[in-house]
Amino acid sequence: MSHTAHIRSRRKPRPSVSTIARRAGVAGGVLGSLAVAGASGSANAAETVTQTIELPALTADLAAQVAQSADATQQAAANYELQAERDAAAAKAAEQAKSDLAEAKKKAEAARKAEAARKKAAASRSAERTTLAASSSTASAPSASSSNVSGSAAAVIAFARAQIGDAYVLGATGPDSWDCSSLMQAAFKQAGISLPRVSQDQSTVGTPVLLSNLQPGDILHWGSAGSAYHTALYVGDGKFVGAENPSTGIVEKPLSWDPPTGAVRVL
Repeated sequence: MSHTAHIRSRRKPRPSVSTIARRAGVAGGVLGSLAVAGASGSANAAETVTQTIELPALTADLAAQVAQSADATQQAAANYELQAERDAAAAKAAEQAKSDLAEAKKKAEAARKAEAARKKAAASRSAERTTLAASSSTASAPSASSSNVSGSAAAVIAFARAQIGDAYVLGATGPDSWDCSSLMQAAFKQAGISLPRVSQDQSTVGTPVLLSNLQPGDILHWGSAGSAYHTALYVGDGKFVGAENPSTGIVEKPLSWDPPTGAVRVL
């Protein structure tokens, strides 16, 4: 026995075949796991790609939704604008109706006042006629009659009566048609008296006389002196001759038929 036989050797023992096989199996298992992991990673990568391919479809849907939302917004804006126009039109119509109502009330008030004024004027004229008729009926009858008239008055009356039946034409001066003042002017011309042409002036010539003290040949007038609108000739017996209107022409009527306002005397 060698003197070194009892000393343990420091060399590592060589692995046995079984050990090598075991280690190879472990390594294979690790590599297999890595391969599986790699395959899984590849699969996951493939699935990621597949999901990425679906994104355009989602983007198209989103675009459609955005477009629908834009359309809805535009329609809402149009509806608001239409409603605003309707509200403005309604407000304008209401304002116009208010203005029309105020104008109608104003016209109605003016018409009411005009009607009241007309009725008042009519009542005043009626009262004036009643007063004149009453004064004419209660006054003493004129003392002179046409039967004993002579001289200038007779000539004037004869001319006026000779025109009875002629037509009344405003502005006419004879010989077959007259107006009230032209008949008076032509009649007094027979007595050599020149009268003014119009009624207003004829009502101021000579001397004013009371209707209760008339004499044949006096000039009667309707309306105030200086603003008379009609004249005629008193012929006695409570009657007058005058060119009255287009309907009657030249006629002889009693004073009560149309009571005069006043009278003047030029003869």
